[in-house]
Amino acid sequence: MIKILAIESSCDDTSAAVLWDNNVKSNLIYNQEIHQQYGGVVPEAASREHIKNIIPVIDAALKKAETTLQDLDAIAYTQSPGLIGSLLVGAHTAKSLSQVLQIPLLAVQHLQGHILSCLIDEPRPEFPFLCLTVSGGHTQLVVCNSASDMKIIGESQDDAAGEAFDKTAKLFGLKYPGGPLVDKYAKDGNPTKFEFAKPKAEGLHFSFSGLKTSVLYFLQKEMRKDDQFIKNNLNDLCASVQKTIVDILLNNLEKAVEQTGISDVCIAGGVSANSELRNRFIALGKEKEWNCYIPKFEYCTDNAAMIGIVGYYKFLEKDFASLDTPTAARSTF
Repeated sequence: MIKILAIESSCDDTSAAVLWDNNVKSNLIYNQEIHQQYGGVVPEAASREHIKNIIPVIDAALKKAETTLQDLDAIAYTQSPGLIGSLLVGAHTAKSLSQVLQIPLLAVQHLQGHILSCLIDEPRPEFPFLCLTVSGGHTQLVVCNSASDMKIIGESQDDAAGEAFDKTAKLFGLKYPGGPLVDKYAKDGNPTKFEFAKPKAEGLHFSFSGLKTSVLYFLQKEMRKDDQFIKNNLNDLCASVQKTIVDILLNNLEKAVEQTGISDVCIAGGVSANSELRNRFIALGKEKEWNCYIPKFEYCTDNAAMIGIVGYYKFLEKDFASLDTPTAARSTF
Protein backbone atom coordinates (compact mmCIF):
# COMPACT_ATOMS: atom_id res chain seq x y z
CA MET A 1 0.00 0.00 0.00
CA ILE A 2 1.29 3.46 -0.97
CA LYS A 3 0.75 6.17 1.64
CA ILE A 4 1.02 9.73 0.35
CA LEU A 5 0.83 13.11 2.09
CA ALA A 6 -0.41 15.76 -0.34
CA ILE A 7 -0.09 19.54 0.02
CA GLU A 8 -2.03 22.18 -1.93
CA SER A 9 -1.18 25.89 -1.56
CA SER A 10 -1.59 27.39 -5.03
CA CYS A 11 -3.79 30.32 -4.02
CA ASP A 12 -5.58 31.25 -0.80
CA ASP A 13 -6.57 27.86 0.66
CA THR A 14 -4.14 25.78 2.71
CA SER A 15 -4.92 22.09 2.30
CA ALA A 16 -3.38 18.76 3.25
CA ALA A 17 -4.60 15.25 2.53
CA VAL A 18 -3.50 11.69 3.18
CA LEU A 19 -4.14 8.95 0.63
CA TRP A 20 -3.62 5.22 1.02
CA ASP A 21 -3.25 4.16 -2.61
CA ASN A 22 -6.13 6.02 -4.32
CA ASN A 23 -8.30 6.12 -1.19
CA VAL A 24 -8.63 9.48 0.56
CA LYS A 25 -8.20 9.05 4.32
CA SER A 26 -8.28 12.78 5.13
CA ASN A 27 -8.65 16.02 3.21
CA LEU A 28 -8.53 19.20 5.28
CA ILE A 29 -8.82 22.74 3.95
CA TYR A 30 -8.16 25.99 5.81
CA ASN A 31 -9.95 28.88 4.10
CA GLN A 32 -8.23 32.24 4.39
CA GLU A 33 -10.93 34.74 5.34
CA ILE A 34 -8.53 37.70 5.41
CA HIS A 35 -9.12 38.41 1.71
CA GLN A 36 -12.83 39.16 2.07
CA GLN A 37 -12.13 42.68 3.31
CA TYR A 38 -10.19 43.42 0.11
CA GLY A 39 -12.67 42.00 -2.39
CA GLY A 40 -10.08 39.60 -3.80
CA VAL A 41 -6.97 37.59 -3.01
CA VAL A 42 -3.95 39.60 -1.82
CA PRO A 43 -0.87 37.50 -2.76
CA GLU A 44 1.37 38.72 0.08
CA ALA A 45 -1.33 38.07 2.68
CA ALA A 46 -2.01 34.63 1.19
CA SER A 47 1.67 33.65 1.51
CA ARG A 48 1.81 34.75 5.13
CA GLU A 49 -1.36 32.81 5.96
CA HIS A 50 0.07 29.67 4.35
CA ILE A 51 3.23 29.98 6.44
CA LYS A 52 1.14 30.28 9.59
CA ASN A 53 -1.26 27.43 8.83
CA ILE A 54 0.50 24.80 6.75
CA ILE A 55 2.10 22.79 9.58
CA PRO A 56 -1.07 22.69 11.75
CA VAL A 57 -3.14 21.61 8.72
CA ILE A 58 -0.65 18.85 7.83
CA ASP A 59 -0.60 17.67 11.44
CA ALA A 60 -4.40 17.56 11.58
CA ALA A 61 -4.63 15.67 8.28
CA LEU A 62 -2.15 13.03 9.47
CA LYS A 63 -3.99 12.58 12.77
CA LYS A 64 -7.39 12.25 11.06
CA ALA A 65 -5.94 9.62 8.74
CA GLU A 66 -4.31 7.82 11.69
CA THR A 67 -1.01 8.04 9.82
CA THR A 68 2.40 9.17 11.05
CA LEU A 69 5.17 10.85 9.11
CA GLN A 70 7.18 7.63 9.40
CA ASP A 71 4.35 5.72 7.66
CA LEU A 72 4.57 7.84 4.51
CA ASP A 73 5.94 6.60 1.19
CA ALA A 74 5.95 9.95 -0.66
CA ILE A 75 5.07 13.65 -0.48
CA ALA A 76 2.99 15.26 -3.25
CA TYR A 77 2.68 19.01 -3.65
CA THR A 78 1.36 21.61 -6.09
CA GLN A 79 4.27 22.72 -8.27
CA SER A 80 2.30 24.99 -10.66
CA PRO A 81 0.40 27.11 -11.63
CA GLY A 82 -0.68 29.62 -9.00
CA LEU A 83 0.51 32.53 -6.88
CA ILE A 84 4.26 32.08 -6.72
CA GLY A 85 4.58 33.03 -3.03
CA SER A 86 1.82 30.62 -2.04
CA LEU A 87 3.25 27.83 -4.18
CA LEU A 88 6.70 28.27 -2.64
CA VAL A 89 5.37 27.73 0.88
CA GLY A 90 3.91 24.36 -0.07
CA ALA A 91 6.87 23.40 -2.24
CA HIS A 92 9.50 24.11 0.41
CA THR A 93 7.45 22.35 3.08
CA ALA A 94 7.11 19.27 0.86
CA LYS A 95 10.78 19.29 -0.09
CA SER A 96 11.85 19.62 3.53
CA LEU A 97 9.69 16.68 4.59
CA SER A 98 10.92 14.61 1.65
CA GLN A 99 14.54 15.31 2.58
CA VAL A 100 14.12 14.63 6.29
CA LEU A 101 12.08 11.43 5.77
CA GLN A 102 14.16 10.32 2.76
CA ILE A 103 11.08 9.53 0.67
CA PRO A 104 10.18 10.47 -2.93
CA LEU A 105 8.83 13.87 -3.93
CA LEU A 106 5.91 14.19 -6.37
CA ALA A 107 5.47 17.53 -8.16
CA VAL A 108 1.89 18.02 -9.37
CA GLN A 109 0.39 20.40 -11.91
CA HIS A 110 -2.65 21.98 -10.25
CA LEU A 111 -5.00 21.62 -13.22
CA GLN A 112 -4.13 17.94 -13.58
CA GLY A 113 -5.34 17.66 -10.02
CA HIS A 114 -8.73 19.14 -10.90
CA ILE A 115 -9.04 16.80 -13.89
CA LEU A 116 -8.07 13.62 -12.03
CA SER A 117 -10.35 14.52 -9.09
CA CYS A 118 -12.94 12.69 -11.22
CA LEU A 119 -11.00 9.49 -10.46
CA ILE A 120 -11.14 9.76 -6.67
CA ASP A 121 -14.51 8.09 -6.16
CA GLU A 122 -16.61 5.50 -7.94
CA PRO A 123 -18.00 5.59 -10.54
CA ARG A 124 -14.93 6.68 -12.51
CA PRO A 125 -14.69 7.65 -16.19
CA GLU A 126 -12.78 5.41 -18.59
CA PHE A 127 -9.80 6.71 -20.55
CA PRO A 128 -9.97 8.60 -22.80
CA PHE A 129 -12.37 11.06 -21.24
CA LEU A 130 -13.15 14.72 -21.87
CA CYS A 131 -12.98 17.19 -18.99
CA LEU A 132 -14.29 20.74 -18.76
CA THR A 133 -12.15 22.34 -16.06
CA VAL A 134 -13.68 25.53 -14.70
CA SER A 135 -12.16 27.47 -11.82
CA GLY A 136 -11.38 30.98 -10.68
CA GLY A 137 -8.24 31.17 -12.76
CA HIS A 138 -8.75 28.67 -15.58
CA THR A 139 -11.31 27.44 -18.07
CA GLN A 140 -10.14 24.56 -20.25
CA LEU A 141 -11.40 21.67 -22.33
CA VAL A 142 -8.99 18.76 -21.96
CA VAL A 143 -8.81 15.33 -23.58
CA CYS A 144 -7.43 12.97 -20.94
CA ASN A 145 -5.92 9.92 -22.66
CA SER A 146 -4.32 8.61 -19.47
CA ALA A 147 -3.34 9.89 -16.02
CA SER A 148 -0.21 11.43 -17.55
CA ASP A 149 -1.31 12.15 -21.15
CA MET A 150 -3.57 15.19 -21.41
CA LYS A 151 -4.18 17.60 -24.28
CA ILE A 152 -5.84 21.02 -24.08
CA ILE A 153 -8.25 21.51 -27.00
CA GLY A 154 -9.88 24.74 -25.80
CA GLU A 155 -9.29 27.39 -23.16
CA SER A 156 -10.27 30.92 -22.19
CA GLN A 157 -8.61 33.69 -24.18
CA ASP A 158 -9.12 36.21 -21.35
CA ASP A 159 -11.09 35.85 -18.12
CA ALA A 160 -11.86 32.43 -16.68
CA ALA A 161 -15.45 31.43 -15.88
CA GLY A 162 -14.79 31.86 -12.15
CA GLU A 163 -13.50 35.38 -12.74
CA ALA A 164 -16.63 36.16 -14.76
CA PHE A 165 -18.76 35.10 -11.80
CA ASP A 166 -16.70 37.05 -9.26
CA LYS A 167 -16.37 40.22 -11.35
CA THR A 168 -20.08 40.45 -12.15
CA ALA A 169 -20.88 39.69 -8.51
CA LYS A 170 -18.72 42.66 -7.55
CA LEU A 171 -20.74 44.85 -9.92
CA PHE A 172 -23.84 43.71 -8.03
CA GLY A 173 -22.24 44.77 -4.73
CA LEU A 174 -21.77 41.19 -3.48
CA LYS A 175 -18.88 40.20 -1.22
CA TYR A 176 -15.89 38.14 -2.35
CA PRO A 177 -15.94 35.35 -3.33
CA GLY A 178 -18.99 36.27 -5.38
CA GLY A 179 -19.54 33.11 -7.40
CA PRO A 180 -21.31 31.12 -4.65
CA LEU A 181 -23.50 34.15 -3.85
CA VAL A 182 -24.56 34.49 -7.49
CA ASP A 183 -25.56 30.82 -7.38
CA LYS A 184 -27.47 31.38 -4.14
CA TYR A 185 -29.50 34.38 -5.34
CA ALA A 186 -30.04 32.89 -8.80
CA LYS A 187 -32.16 30.13 -7.30
CA ASP A 188 -34.96 32.67 -6.72
CA GLY A 189 -34.48 34.52 -10.00
CA ASN A 190 -35.70 34.38 -13.60
CA PRO A 191 -32.77 33.34 -15.84
CA THR A 192 -34.40 34.78 -18.97
CA LYS A 193 -35.27 38.18 -17.47
CA PHE A 194 -32.15 39.91 -18.82
CA GLU A 195 -29.99 39.07 -21.83
CA PHE A 196 -26.24 39.62 -21.81
CA ALA A 197 -23.48 39.26 -24.39
CA LYS A 198 -21.99 35.86 -25.16
CA PRO A 199 -18.51 36.71 -26.49
CA LYS A 200 -17.30 34.56 -29.37
CA ALA A 201 -13.91 32.87 -29.53
CA GLU A 202 -12.29 30.79 -32.24
CA GLY A 203 -12.77 27.03 -32.28
CA LEU A 204 -13.32 25.51 -28.85
CA HIS A 205 -11.84 28.47 -26.99
CA PHE A 206 -13.74 30.64 -24.52
CA SER A 207 -14.05 34.38 -23.87
CA PHE A 208 -15.71 35.98 -20.84
CA SER A 209 -14.32 39.52 -20.57
CA GLY A 210 -17.01 40.92 -22.86
CA LEU A 211 -19.70 39.57 -20.54
CA LYS A 212 -18.50 41.73 -17.65
CA THR A 213 -18.47 44.79 -19.94
CA SER A 214 -21.97 43.98 -21.16
CA VAL A 215 -23.26 43.73 -17.59
CA LEU A 216 -21.48 46.95 -16.58
CA TYR A 217 -22.99 49.04 -19.41
CA PHE A 218 -26.42 47.55 -18.78
CA LEU A 219 -26.29 48.41 -15.07
CA GLN A 220 -25.08 51.95 -15.75
CA LYS A 221 -28.02 52.53 -18.09
CA GLU A 222 -30.60 51.07 -15.72
CA MET A 223 -29.18 52.77 -12.62
CA ARG A 224 -29.59 56.16 -14.28
CA LYS A 225 -33.32 55.43 -14.42
CA ASP A 226 -33.59 53.72 -11.01
CA ASP A 227 -30.81 53.89 -8.42
CA GLN A 228 -32.34 50.86 -6.66
CA PHE A 229 -32.32 48.75 -9.81
CA ILE A 230 -29.73 46.22 -8.61
CA LYS A 231 -31.34 45.81 -5.21
CA ASN A 232 -34.80 45.37 -6.73
CA ASN A 233 -33.64 42.90 -9.40
CA LEU A 234 -30.71 41.09 -7.72
CA ASN A 235 -32.14 37.56 -8.02
CA ASP A 236 -33.01 38.00 -11.70
CA LEU A 237 -29.64 39.59 -12.46
CA CYS A 238 -27.77 36.71 -10.82
CA ALA A 239 -29.91 34.11 -12.59
CA SER A 240 -29.44 35.80 -15.98
CA VAL A 241 -25.66 36.13 -15.61
CA GLN A 242 -25.36 32.55 -14.39
CA LYS A 243 -27.39 31.26 -17.34
CA THR A 244 -25.16 33.18 -19.76
CA ILE A 245 -21.94 31.74 -18.33
CA VAL A 246 -23.31 28.19 -18.23
CA ASP A 247 -24.61 28.55 -21.82
CA ILE A 248 -21.11 29.47 -23.01
CA LEU A 249 -19.52 26.56 -21.14
CA LEU A 250 -21.95 23.88 -22.23
CA ASN A 251 -22.16 25.04 -25.84
CA ASN A 252 -18.42 24.50 -26.22
CA LEU A 253 -18.51 21.24 -24.29
CA GLU A 254 -21.18 19.90 -26.65
CA LYS A 255 -19.04 20.89 -29.66
CA ALA A 256 -16.01 19.17 -28.10
CA VAL A 257 -17.90 15.91 -27.63
CA GLU A 258 -19.09 16.04 -31.25
CA GLN A 259 -15.56 16.71 -32.55
CA THR A 260 -13.74 14.11 -30.43
CA GLY A 261 -16.39 11.41 -30.31
CA ILE A 262 -15.62 10.89 -26.61
CA SER A 263 -18.71 10.11 -24.53
CA ASP A 264 -17.18 9.87 -21.04
CA VAL A 265 -17.41 13.51 -19.95
CA CYS A 266 -16.43 15.25 -16.70
CA ILE A 267 -16.62 18.72 -15.23
CA ALA A 268 -14.16 19.73 -12.51
CA GLY A 269 -12.75 22.77 -10.72
CA GLY A 270 -14.31 25.24 -8.30
CA VAL A 271 -17.06 26.39 -10.67
CA SER A 272 -18.21 22.78 -11.09
CA ALA A 273 -19.79 23.25 -7.64
CA ASN A 274 -22.25 25.69 -9.24
CA SER A 275 -25.73 24.15 -9.05
CA GLU A 276 -26.90 25.46 -12.44
CA LEU A 277 -23.86 24.04 -14.21
CA ARG A 278 -24.14 20.68 -12.46
CA ASN A 279 -27.88 20.31 -13.15
CA ARG A 280 -27.71 21.36 -16.77
CA PHE A 281 -24.61 19.25 -17.41
CA ILE A 282 -26.41 16.15 -16.12
CA ALA A 283 -29.53 17.01 -18.14
CA LEU A 284 -27.51 17.56 -21.32
CA GLY A 285 -25.64 14.33 -20.73
CA LYS A 286 -28.90 12.37 -20.50
CA GLU A 287 -30.18 14.02 -23.67
CA LYS A 288 -26.95 13.28 -25.59
CA GLU A 289 -26.36 9.87 -23.95
CA TRP A 290 -23.04 10.86 -22.40
CA ASN A 291 -21.53 9.18 -19.35
CA CYS A 292 -21.32 12.16 -16.97
CA TYR A 293 -19.03 12.52 -13.95
CA ILE A 294 -18.71 15.30 -11.37
CA PRO A 295 -16.46 15.15 -8.30
CA LYS A 296 -18.00 15.51 -4.85
CA PHE A 297 -18.25 19.13 -3.66
CA GLU A 298 -15.25 18.68 -1.35
CA TYR A 299 -13.08 17.84 -4.37
CA CYS A 300 -14.31 20.67 -6.61
CA THR A 301 -12.57 23.62 -4.98
CA ASP A 302 -8.80 23.70 -4.41
CA ASN A 303 -7.96 20.73 -2.19
CA ALA A 304 -5.03 18.44 -1.48
CA ALA A 305 -6.86 15.19 -2.23
CA MET A 306 -6.81 15.99 -5.94
CA ILE A 307 -3.05 16.65 -5.69
CA GLY A 308 -2.69 13.32 -3.93
CA ILE A 309 -4.55 11.37 -6.63
CA VAL A 310 -2.18 12.74 -9.29
CA GLY A 311 0.71 11.93 -6.95
CA TYR A 312 -0.53 8.34 -6.67
CA TYR A 313 -0.42 7.83 -10.44
CA LYS A 314 2.98 9.55 -10.65
CA PHE A 315 4.27 7.20 -7.95
CA LEU A 316 3.13 4.17 -9.94
CA GLU A 317 5.05 5.51 -12.96
CA LYS A 318 8.06 6.42 -10.76
CA ASP A 319 7.74 10.01 -11.98
CA PHE A 320 9.58 11.55 -9.05
CA ALA A 321 10.70 15.17 -8.66
CA SER A 322 14.05 16.43 -7.43
CA LEU A 323 14.80 19.09 -4.85
CA ASP A 324 15.71 21.53 -7.62
CA THR A 325 12.35 21.12 -9.44
CA PRO A 326 11.30 24.75 -10.04
CA THR A 327 8.01 26.20 -8.86
CA ALA A 328 6.14 28.07 -11.60
CA ALA A 329 3.32 30.63 -11.55
CA ARG A 330 2.29 29.57 -15.05
CA SER A 331 2.51 26.22 -16.80
CA THR A 332 0.87 24.01 -19.42
CA PHE A 333 0.58 20.25 -19.78
